[in-house]
Amino acid sequence: VQLVESGGGLVHDGGSLRLSCVGSGASFGSYAVGWFRQAPGKDREFVAAIDWRSSIEYGDVVKGRFTISRDNAKKTVYLQMDSLEFEDTALYFCAARSLKWVGPSSHSEVYDSWGQGTQVTVSS
Repeated sequence: VQLVESGGGLVHDGGSLRLSCVGSGASFGSYAVGWFRQAPGKDREFVAAIDWRSSIEYGDVVKGRFTISRDNAKKTVYLQMDSLEFEDTALYFCAARSLKWVGPSSHSEVYDSWGQGTQVTVSS
């Protein structure tokens, strides 16, 4: 599965952005997809994940502010980010699991395909 992220940019504290992750392949809808982020000097952090049934998990730092969704007809997973904070500044990646019909996971090691990332910068 090939993944391409878009939608990042510069936004003021309290603002919103919507990230998109477009996948390839006829079976994209059967894979769980996760969003992760990595800030300079910090470890990669789980943000959110959604599986083929739209079961969802969120990282604790984004609960109530971010919303993950998917449109399988468009082979796209979205991350709506509201009430952005300076601490949300990072390179955001989407990733897909290679196993079909499995649930979402917060563990990056179970994801096999990764995009190149899209930069989100929140100014304080």
